Amino acid sequence: MRLCRTVLRMASTANSSSISSYRRYSLQPYTPPEWTKKLQSPPPTHRLHIAQLPTPIHSWSVPGLPDGFQLYIKRDDLTGAALTGNKIRKLEFLMADAVDKQCDSVITIGGIQSNHARATAVLGRQLGMQPHLLLRVDDPDPAKVGCSGNLLLDRLMGSDIILCPQRKKEDKITQDGTLVKGMDTIMDEYAQFLRSKGHNPYPITIGGSNLLGIWGYLECYQELVQQGVLERFDDIVMAIGSGGTAAGIAIANYFNGSKIKVHAVCVCDNAEYFYKFIDDHIQMFGLNGVSAREIINLIDGYKGRGYALSTEEELKRLVEISTSTGIVLDRVYTLKASIGMIEETKKNPQQFQGRKILFLHTGGIHSVFDGTVGSIMDSVSESNKMYKYEIPS
Repeated sequence: MRLCRTVLRMASTANSSSISSYRRYSLQPYTPPEWTKKLQSPPPTHRLHIAQLPTPIHSWSVPGLPDGFQLYIKRDDLTGAALTGNKIRKLEFLMADAVDKQCDSVITIGGIQSNHARATAVLGRQLGMQPHLLLRVDDPDPAKVGCSGNLLLDRLMGSDIILCPQRKKEDKITQDGTLVKGMDTIMDEYAQFLRSKGHNPYPITIGGSNLLGIWGYLECYQELVQQGVLERFDDIVMAIGSGGTAAGIAIANYFNGSKIKVHAVCVCDNAEYFYKFIDDHIQMFGLNGVSAREIINLIDGYKGRGYALSTEEELKRLVEISTSTGIVLDRVYTLKASIGMIEETKKNPQQFQGRKILFLHTGGIHSVFDGTVGSIMDSVSESNKMYKYEIPS
């Protein structure tokens, strides 16, 4: 039987005459783009080729865009099916490291409908690793979280799901001196617990947004270069939620000396938080003489009710964009980023470098099926009519 190009690789066994398992993805040596040699930190040594690349770019006629602007969209929602969205680019490097270290399990953090947690669970299972997901939720009662959207896929992967109270990423000291453990600390403690049971877990921070994960979007920028984006566009806009995607694009854009201006719309926290995040990673890459504010424009004011919370107006906008363009956004990231982008082209057009904008669609399609969008469909029935078929007499 001929093996397909996705590389079905027989795992080595003590008895070479028997087949114990197959692996779909093989560890490949990684050769970074030439321009990344300017970075002081060492590049990754390996990569798993998982995403369906390159993702396409095409025009996008979104309702409400002011005259004079031209909008295009980069479809990173098409990087795969169950393995879809921007997280896959980061996981190509993170999970390559896990495979290289012969880990038998993977741990990560996210919200109850986390795209990153779902992608990590799917890929972990495909690589033969047990997924452990620390998911933040208002009410950590398993009977109340449901089984829809990304969470359904998490459970289909046989993930061990630990429901955690809502916490920030970092530890916090309250005014009375009490230590409130952040999610990274909780994850480290859980990893220690697994090690005490004889496992070799690989912990991944929120969104896969650490120094290694950011290489996914340094590499994505190289794809943009090859697609002629630097010559064709004035601005690029995306959501910023954990920070890795925006940091990678902004740092790469700076090193390529591009005229393109990078913008990111905050869907949680605020601009100050993410400027610090990007500044910290600029330092980790060993860059001197440049700050985050010089390489990216962070836009506040479009979080709405808060992270992963939606207003009826926002959901109706999601339906409007879907029915008029055929592009489905997710309500947590890309919807709010697109709303912010359109509003800023109206209110503050001077902050854009020019009039030709590329919007980065970072995925999240599975979260659309968590029931939130469905709850308002009857109120927008003009755009999604349903009729009972009447048999002619």
